Amino acid sequence: MIQRYSPADISAIWTEEAKFKRWLQLEIAAVEARHEAGFVPEDALCNIREKAAFNVEEILEIENETKHDVIAFLTNVAGRVGPDSRYIHEGLTSSDVVDTCLAMQMRDAGTILVSDIERLVDVLARRAVEFKYTIEMGRTHGIHAEPTTFGLKLLLWHQEMLRNLERMKRAVSIVSVGKISGAVGTYQHLSPEIEKAVCEKLGLKPSSISTQILQRDRHAEFATTLAIIASSIEKFSTEFRHLQRTEVRETEEYFSKGQKGSSAMPHKRNPITFERLTGLARIVRSNSIAAMENVALWHERDISHSSVERIIMPDSTIALCYMLRTFSDTLENLLVYPDRMEENFNSSYGLTTSQTLLLALTAKGLTRENAYRLVQRNAMESWSTKVHLRELVMKDSELLEHISPEEINELFSFENILQKLKTSVDIIFERNGL
Repeated sequence: MIQRYSPADISAIWTEEAKFKRWLQLEIAAVEARHEAGFVPEDALCNIREKAAFNVEEILEIENETKHDVIAFLTNVAGRVGPDSRYIHEGLTSSDVVDTCLAMQMRDAGTILVSDIERLVDVLARRAVEFKYTIEMGRTHGIHAEPTTFGLKLLLWHQEMLRNLERMKRAVSIVSVGKISGAVGTYQHLSPEIEKAVCEKLGLKPSSISTQILQRDRHAEFATTLAIIASSIEKFSTEFRHLQRTEVRETEEYFSKGQKGSSAMPHKRNPITFERLTGLARIVRSNSIAAMENVALWHERDISHSSVERIIMPDSTIALCYMLRTFSDTLENLLVYPDRMEENFNSSYGLTTSQTLLLALTAKGLTRENAYRLVQRNAMESWSTKVHLRELVMKDSELLEHISPEEINELFSFENILQKLKTSVDIIFERNGL
């Protein structure tokens, strides 16, 4: 049975409660750093550590009046701390809190996505090995080309997801940066040392330079990385949608007991999961465009990016988490039909051996143009008459002047084709570490 996941572990990162917890963590870290630098008395720090707390509903009520979320948060915390609250947020600007918190959220969400990608890499590797030698018709432009194996298809995707894994790790590193540098990034009432100390407490690197905000090329790289990974899943899903078509039916989504495919047609077993993943990829890609639009801001900062990020960062990370887990589940339980793959391979009347025959003729001394003419002439007749290419070649007197019937039989031998394919498969798998 397919195991269904809830993306609750990643969606919890983006709740108001989780956001304010990170804000409070940051504010206390800043007080601690300033205490260590000699700016905050010991008793004030102890009092802040003991009493600093918040209530989400109260903050939202205060924000209705202030129209400023950070001020509403600070007001709510101050009401619990008392006079020592004057040491909270001292020298900071709102974006020190908001941007550094967002960095923590992206880092934490990205770390979950890294784990999800690693699982998908493992599933792809396992199933690629399982179907390493399972012959399948390779298709270019949707038309039968030459044989491949289903294992090679999965190995190809395995390598793509390894690249996506590296992209995701890099994206997490790029956004794991905080700033505690004040109103325009000049440390007018702070210092780089305090910034460094705060960031270390939060598990971040301090930005080497900032304005009032962290620069949004970082966020754009993060969002476009999510979009690339989502596009890979769409690519894989689209292939499986094709392979489940009735005329092909080489693979199929697991269809559980009691599942229904259509309100009108009881026979239907549709690739609904892969279609859903294809659709979600469009959302994640669209959000990456919004992230790139956020790169250009006025002077040292404006607020046009803020409303966008409140939507796209939760939505994209949660959507991709769902996509990765759902695709992994569906791939683990994918129904694969090797007999149908072989049947499809044999359905094109030997036409997929045309290049083999072409090269055999050029090896006999024919020009490529003349060899191509002879093979194509027979191939076109095979298409129209549905007669196996080998039968037609065996009757072509002009072609038989250059190659013997015994050689032709050897070229068209399924065993020879499969053995050569296995040799190539072994090389490719070994080259890719499987």
